Amino acid sequence: MLNNLLKLPETNIKIGSLNLTLSVPGVIEILLFTVLSYYIIIWIKRTKAWTLLKGVLVLVGFYLVAKFLGLNNVAYLFETSVGSIVIAAIVIFQPELRKALERLGERKVFSSLLGGVESTGLNSQSIDSIVRAISQLGLDKVGALIVVERSIDLEEYINTGIRIDATISTALLEQIFEHNTPLHDGAVIIRDNRIVAATCYLPLSQSTNISKQLGTRHRAGLGLSEATDAVVLIASEETGALSIAMDGKLQHDVTADQIRETLSDVRFSKEEEKDSSLSLTGLFRSWKERRKNER
Repeated sequence: MLNNLLKLPETNIKIGSLNLTLSVPGVIEILLFTVLSYYIIIWIKRTKAWTLLKGVLVLVGFYLVAKFLGLNNVAYLFETSVGSIVIAAIVIFQPELRKALERLGERKVFSSLLGGVESTGLNSQSIDSIVRAISQLGLDKVGALIVVERSIDLEEYINTGIRIDATISTALLEQIFEHNTPLHDGAVIIRDNRIVAATCYLPLSQSTNISKQLGTRHRAGLGLSEATDAVVLIASEETGALSIAMDGKLQHDVTADQIRETLSDVRFSKEEEKDSSLSLTGLFRSWKERRKNER
């Protein structure tokens, strides 16, 4: 059946003086290239590759100006340097490329492309327990890192700690981070309303924008938010201030109400709906709505 579909006759379309020939394989190729280009642009916008792209555009601009003004030696220099620039870009942006490939290999990537829902997020009881625990830890100036898993699987980081698999409770979270206890060092990871592991090691952010007054705990929380879509709650041991790391950004000195609001809003099903414009089904739904409004 598929072979018969691909062998359908070509269709000629005339737009003014322009003649177009369309076939089923051609349409499929256009759709694939369109979707691929769209997700590449989204990836570029969300990573430091956006800076690279702007730099490349500046170089291309210089090259075009050199060609237009007849500066052949300058243009030749640009042409011979293209290969070196590509290799340098791959080396410089190796972490971003690695993260993109890891995201592509995630077990939930296809469901996100189709706009599927993987989880319902934290329930109100879990949110209350987490907020009370992190608030009390901040008041007591006990350092803490609490990670809430979202759509990207955190098994890689869970394996670096000690598995617990316990119900979320304020008392348990406070006890885990209490000084001189075996589990206090590292991060707690929460998945599907369960504390799955403690003493987990997180990747440190390489960002130069983070304040020098913030220590390793904040850099670790920011690092995980850069590598995944997890929400990381941080209590400072020095000042007791609370912070939220999410989507590669760090909100410092937040209140308990802000943490509650963040955890309430970041429900996985709601997040999928909010980001459905980035999924294939979301794109198709938006197109149908626009067509309906035009009529």
